[in-house]
Amino acid sequence: MAARSWFYASQGQQQGPYPEIQLRELIAQGTITADTLVWTEGMADWQRAAEIPGLAPGASGPPAMARSALPGDGVHGGGAVSVDLPLWGFFGRALLYIFGITLVIPAPWAGTYVYRWAVSRLQVPGRPNLAFTGQVGDLWWVFVLMGLSSYAGLYDDYIQLLMLPLQGFLSWTLLQWLASRLTSNGQPLPIAFNGSLLTFIGWHILFAISFITIIGWAWVATAWTRWICRNVEGTRREIVFNASGLDVLWRTIVFVIGCAFIIPIPWVMRWFAQWYVSQFELVERGTLADA
Repeated sequence: MAARSWFYASQGQQQGPYPEIQLRELIAQGTITADTLVWTEGMADWQRAAEIPGLAPGASGPPAMARSALPGDGVHGGGAVSVDLPLWGFFGRALLYIFGITLVIPAPWAGTYVYRWAVSRLQVPGRPNLAFTGQVGDLWWVFVLMGLSSYAGLYDDYIQLLMLPLQGFLSWTLLQWLASRLTSNGQPLPIAFNGSLLTFIGWHILFAISFITIIGWAWVATAWTRWICRNVEGTRREIVFNASGLDVLWRTIVFVIGCAFIIPIPWVMRWFAQWYVSQFELVERGTLADA
């Protein structure tokens, strides 16, 4: 633990990182008290210094009480998520991702690069300098299988249906990887996607089948997204998705019509992506249940 860097909260602001030896000096000077919130890599959430065994004088194991919130996740709540997508930068990377998956072999490099760039463009309340630290070698096989499975429908519709569980598994694995490799200000975030694999595959199959209804897929996609949000855990705040099925449907129709004219594709792609991200919001856990 001595090699770790520590952060502490002072007047609602995050201070650090500090080596542990310097943190202990601040404790000895009284700058950090037993009630000061501290955090280091590997902790699920911020805790009082007195709750960290061996850190502050008289510290013992954590008492049976609710953990304090992260600075920025506290009583002032969260807020809407947004994303800043430069028009041609976004369009170019979207094409890179599509070509990478289509060509299969470059898929791990293209996918990892695009995810890193996209996460860096996100603005999340209380999470400055958000970044994605996943490496190409982490899940290269997932990207390769995703690329190969995309060709299933070219041979037979039944093969495409049989591939749905595999595609669901790949998407579930990818989502877990994305959640576990997020950092803020260079520090790992204690976030994880803990949704059931079988339930996720069920949603994936239901979403594919729902296209038979022509428009029902939009409501399935919305419900699936909300289920995913409910299963992202690790901090006191939770993610909510505010769009309705109708919101998703009519904007998708506009997106498809715009793409049909080819020239507007970059503009409608960015318009749809920025709107979709803006529908995610961070709120304190329990807020919705109390409403």
